[in-house]
Amino acid sequence: MKLTFSPYTLELKHTFTISTYSRDSTPGVQVRLRHEGITGYGEAAMPQYLGETVESVMSFLSKADMSQFNDPMMTEDILSYVDHLAPGNCAAKAAIDIALHDLIGKMMDIPCHRLFGLDKSKAPETSYTIGIASPQETTQKVKEASDKYHILKVKLGTDHDRQIIESVRRETDTPLIVDANQGWNDLDKAIDMCHWLKEMGVRLVEQPMTCSKLDLMAQLREASPIPIFADESVQRASDIWRLDGVVDGINIKLMKCTGMHEAWNMINIARSLGMMTMLGCMTETSCAVSAAAQLSPAVDFADLDGNLLIANDPFDGMHVVGGRITLNDRPGIGVIEIKQMQA
Repeated sequence: MKLTFSPYTLELKHTFTISTYSRDSTPGVQVRLRHEGITGYGEAAMPQYLGETVESVMSFLSKADMSQFNDPMMTEDILSYVDHLAPGNCAAKAAIDIALHDLIGKMMDIPCHRLFGLDKSKAPETSYTIGIASPQETTQKVKEASDKYHILKVKLGTDHDRQIIESVRRETDTPLIVDANQGWNDLDKAIDMCHWLKEMGVRLVEQPMTCSKLDLMAQLREASPIPIFADESVQRASDIWRLDGVVDGINIKLMKCTGMHEAWNMINIARSLGMMTMLGCMTETSCAVSAAAQLSPAVDFADLDGNLLIANDPFDGMHVVGGRITLNDRPGIGVIEIKQMQA
């Protein structure tokens, strides 16, 4: 197998703001894995909180000697080798994992959801993210999104969270989920907020408190009338066990867990512990989002809108139709390149 890669900056349609930062673009690296005339596509996308950069991803990828593997079907051996090249580097590892799964699907001429034994008709609706913005911008984003999507994900974690929800509710009665991105750290206020959010039609709260305050998360879960999900508190499969009894569910993202192989393990571990699961994403092209979408029939919630937030998507892949994730029958992760990139 031959691995090639090149940087690619994802330009956002709108400035994206959460409780800790704002950005207008996301650095990325596009990957190709070739074997016997077939090419698998992969991607690393690096929002700043992951701690990875284009330079670190490309440095890691340059160390990966994929030519030593003659059979892409040896996924356990290949991905174990990649994982042990260096600690961390999860987005870089995810890029290889995605490309490998795309390659295998193309070799077998079947979509990846069938590799995992999943029925594409069971893919869920996806939420659409409303970032923190001015009241006028929030109103405009909600107007644009509420006719197309049946669940909205609203970013909170500010001093005016109630005003944000009230401004959304003035425009739509669409069901909501909220993501505080570790922005709440007063337990009593968080409990009050969860009860109020329940009255406002919110289905769940994602990562209300910082990763280090699992004791407070557990107390909030006990008192909250709506489910509490972990995002930043869970990265890989080994993190799930310590969250048993702390949260109701976890948000799994390919970029933070090293890819589809690990995500599938996480889905099954969480299910065995009675936890709900969500598949999320970073700001990504249709390459990585379509890879995650292949696993979506197995989860309770999906937040796979990262490709919808960018203006320069070089791929066509999964689509959202009537708010629902719609998988095609193309082999692999289901993408075709519509804008030529160097790699």
